[in-house]
Amino acid sequence: MPDPLAPDMFAGCADHSTLPVRVGDKWTAKILACLRDGPRRFSELQVPLAPITPKVLTESLRAMERDGLVTRTAQPGIPPRVEYALTPLGSSLFAPLAASCAWNAAHGEELRKAREAYAAR
Repeated sequence: MPDPLAPDMFAGCADHSTLPVRVGDKWTAKILACLRDGPRRFSELQVPLAPITPKVLTESLRAMERDGLVTRTAQPGIPPRVEYALTPLGSSLFAPLAASCAWNAAHGEELRKAREAYAAR
């Protein structure tokens, strides 16, 4: 069982909404990061993803399952225990996402200024 997720695990990250390259919805990359070290329950994912509503987290996880990025495993019980885990396809996204994050760190300010200049026109 992996260590618990830190509530502030994304506090030092650049704003991912500025990334010009996005996989899935705006939450997909963060969900992938939460699942990097092993399977997680829905409630565990909610800790660092506090701004996301349960409805949007559910929709994002379903879309990721549909796309083959995560698996959903339900184990019987009351209540049922449901875990989400990365597939090999989902894990393969870490290299391109790292490149995208590095690009954003190097050029994010230029991108922000270009967007502001465009909006001011």
